[in-house]
This record gives sequence, C-alpha cells and structure tokens, in this order.
Amino acid sequence: MLHETTVATLNALKLFGMAKGFAERASDAKHAELNHAEFVGLLAQDEKTHRENQRLKRLLKNARFKMHACLEDVDYRHQRGLEKSVLRELADPHWIEARRNVLLCGPTGIGKTYLSCALGNMAARAGYTAFYVRAPRLLETLNQARGDGTHMKALGRLAKIQLLIIDDFLLTPLAPAERKDFLEVIEDRYKAGSTVVASQCPVKQWHEGIGDPTLADAILDRLVHNAYKFVLRGSSIREKENSAQ
Repeated sequence: MLHETTVATLNALKLFGMAKGFAERASDAKHAELNHAEFVGLLAQDEKTHRENQRLKRLLKNARFKMHACLEDVDYRHQRGLEKSVLRELADPHWIEARRNVLLCGPTGIGKTYLSCALGNMAARAGYTAFYVRAPRLLETLNQARGDGTHMKALGRLAKIQLLIIDDFLLTPLAPAERKDFLEVIEDRYKAGSTVVASQCPVKQWHEGIGDPTLADAILDRLVHNAYKFVLRGSSIREKENSAQ
C-alpha cells in the first residue's frame, strides 16, 4: 500500500520516470541491498532518461521527416559519389553548432531525401530542433501566411529551428514573391541556424533558377558559403529497389 501511495504521489508530481522506476525497482529483490542515497540516485536517473526520451519523441514528431532514416544505415555500396569521410564528419553535430549548411544535389531517386532526413534524425537525437519541408510547400505556406497576416510569425518560427531541411529546391524557377520569401528565410538563418538544401538542380544553376541576379547573389552568398556540398551521381536507387521487389 505504501508503494502504491508513493507511485501515485510521484505521478501527481509529474515525475513519471521516477514513478515507473520506483514501481519496478521496489519489487526487484536485487535492489533491496541499496542504501537510500543509491536508490534515490537510480530513480533520479530514471527520471532523466524518461525526460530525454520524451523530448526526443517530441523533436521527431515536430520535425515531420518524410521518412525514417539514420546515418548508420546509409548504403555506400551504390556508386553515387558519396564521400564516407565527409558523412562521418557530419555524424558529429558540431557543424550545427557552427551554423554550417549542407547542400545535396543529384538526380531523382539517388537518395537526397533519405540523406537529408538522416541528418535531421541525427540532429534530433543530439537534442536539436529540426524541421523537414519540401520547397514548394514552404513557399506556398509563406504565400498563404502573407495573405492572412501571419507572414512574420511564420518566418520567425522558421528562424528558430536549429536545423531546417528544404527538399526539392528549384523544381521550377522561383517566382518574384518566392525568391523574396526564400531570401528572408535564408537571411534570418544566416549565422543563426543550419540549413540542409536538397535539389535536382546543380548548384552552378541555382543562380539562374532563382532568377533575379541581385537576390540570387544574396541567397547564394549566405547559403553556399562554408557549406558541405554533395554532388551525387549514378542511376536511381529507387528504381533499383522497385525492380528488385
């Protein structure tokens, strides 16, 4: 009865990790020899682990990754120009702390989205906020926000994300309002957060795809400078996987 009361009290205090740990440890004979300080220390660790797991769940949910992907599962057997040493370096989130960007270019089906989501997953596991969005959806959302008066709030939310992943950039050339919005996003994030951009369009063609020379210079200066660049080549991995099924 005393144990049930203690568990109920811990839950009432929202110490859910300690409550679960207490219920399990109190009924485990091997913990009977622990002194009070040791037992409480274990419960504190249970609460810490619980909170870290809950935070990770929230980060992954809010990130809205298109797919579940991990850097540990990246397939290097497919010849596509993916440098293992550079990807290994990106497995350490120091580049996010340094506000560096990652640019992924290559044909459709080569694994750009998977790599982008894998980088985001790594960031979330390290405790950083991340968010995945396709460029067309991002620009349409900002366009709608301008119409309903929430444009500045939408830009503010994007600026606070520690790792923003923009997929399918420049599927079509940017319209005047889109390139202005994209500049605002990149400007707000410059030296404040890291951005991953994935595109079928080579970086050398981004200037033309953005359109306005002045805005293109401003965007590329902030985005490309000091960025990790991957130029992926080869046949579609997606087609190979589908044909093997």
